[in-house]
Amino acid sequence: MPQRDLKNNIQVVHLGALLLSGTNVLESAWVDTRGFDSCTFVQVNGVVTDAGTAVGIIATVEDSVDSADANAEAVDDLELIGLESALIVTSDTADNVISGIIGYKGAKRFCRISMIGTTGSDALITILAILERGARMPDGAGIGTSVAQT
Repeated sequence: MPQRDLKNNIQVVHLGALLLSGTNVLESAWVDTRGFDSCTFVQVNGVVTDAGTAVGIIATVEDSVDSADANAEAVDDLELIGLESALIVTSDTADNVISGIIGYKGAKRFCRISMIGTTGSDALITILAILERGARMPDGAGIGTSVAQT
């Protein structure tokens, strides 16, 4: 019989609220994908005071075999479900909305989102990861914790 219960088949992990200012690069915390079948990132805009120049705020999915910041690498497009360009924020009025969703299907254990603005960027963006593993989910495992970079 198919499972029709999403709540008990996912784990949601808050990877941080990134306060972007200008061209500073900010990374979310890592999500540990070990034991899960899939990982989907949800980008939620808070207040976007200024998206910056026409290019806007750009997101990149990164992965690593461990949680060391030095080992982070940009994920090849073949290991993504969707395009990173769907995560670009270009509007100053894109407040309090889900601005993009992208899936990760790579084989490395840790993954995260890295963001950079352009001149004038000023925005608060929250990153969530949704992990799924179907019938193998233990009871009460719906909320997970992020992993700090080392």
